Amino acid sequence: MRKIQMVDLQAQYQRIKHDIDAGIQEVIDSAAFVKGAKVTEFQEHLEAYTGAKHVINVGNGTDALQIALMALGLKPGDEVITPTFTFIATAEVVALLGLTPVVVDVDWETMNMDVESVRRAITPRTRAIVPVHLFGQCADMEALMALAQEHRLYVIEDACQAIGAKFTFSNGETKQAGTIGHIGCTSFFPSKNLGCYGDGGAIFTNDDDLAAKMRAIANHGMVVRYHHDMIGVNSRLDSIQAAVLDAKLPHLDEYIAARQKAAAYYDHAFKDCPVLLIPGRQAHSTHVFHQYTLRVTGANRDALREGLAEKGIPAMIYYPVPLHQQKAYLDPRYKDGDFPIAERLASCVLSLPMHTELDEEQLSYITSNVLRLVN
Repeated sequence: MRKIQMVDLQAQYQRIKHDIDAGIQEVIDSAAFVKGAKVTEFQEHLEAYTGAKHVINVGNGTDALQIALMALGLKPGDEVITPTFTFIATAEVVALLGLTPVVVDVDWETMNMDVESVRRAITPRTRAIVPVHLFGQCADMEALMALAQEHRLYVIEDACQAIGAKFTFSNGETKQAGTIGHIGCTSFFPSKNLGCYGDGGAIFTNDDDLAAKMRAIANHGMVVRYHHDMIGVNSRLDSIQAAVLDAKLPHLDEYIAARQKAAAYYDHAFKDCPVLLIPGRQAHSTHVFHQYTLRVTGANRDALREGLAEKGIPAMIYYPVPLHQQKAYLDPRYKDGDFPIAERLASCVLSLPMHTELDEEQLSYITSNVLRLVN
């Protein structure tokens, strides 16, 4: 049996080695390492795949979130609502810009932002909502967009874990994660479903004015060379990373299907185990399984993780500390117990290996060991 890894990028590379190598060699031959033709080609191909009118490639997913917020013209003290159960970047960029992060609880089943918690958190200072499509499925975007429209708020989708996920509205319309709100953001960190071999990210929007502004912000606030019309940053996707991503993009649906097949194997293995809860599903969203995250409710989560490690099976805890309990984000408005679902999830979630190269032998070994350790 091949070694089990949380993400097997080497095996994935071997399947498309020729295309990856050819794309990288093309960039080297051109010596256009920054803002080269490959970046433009990838942008156009990603626009076609997602249906977004505009894709702005940037340096990473955190930059994407920061640039999106900068483009909205928010003022210090303006409030931005985010889930408390997420990676730190979601609140980090809010705080960096002098805005006020307002955190809300999440849904026990989907682990995504709870809409009623958002409704209760809106104040006269609220300007934006940042739903995080956690672990690979969309938050309830129909309800969130209606709420945002009611209160005239911006919506920035953090789709860093959910590229390729689709949300179907009650009228039958289907849109991809990241293309529903005013702005969407994604990450191309190597372990993502569409990952490069370094850092990278992208911003999606269908708004021409916002697109132009975000392109300028990402380029030092510059439209005309050496004329800086706004405060900007330096954030760009380099040509080699674009070449890697452009080689992988035609395989993304295949990658998603492989992850969904592995998730179905896990679901079947664990569905009757009383101490393990399989990932809940958002009724209107597909799930692309960036992570497969169990809730260990009737056994010792940490002991299970240690037992798996002894058997050569990696497992990760995403995320052990909610935002409102992080030292850097302690806020007198919040205390322990204010967000019971997030706090409970932090104490019981465990993510199993999930990637495109998992085979049945590995899945059988993983699931049998999990069940043996909790029974």
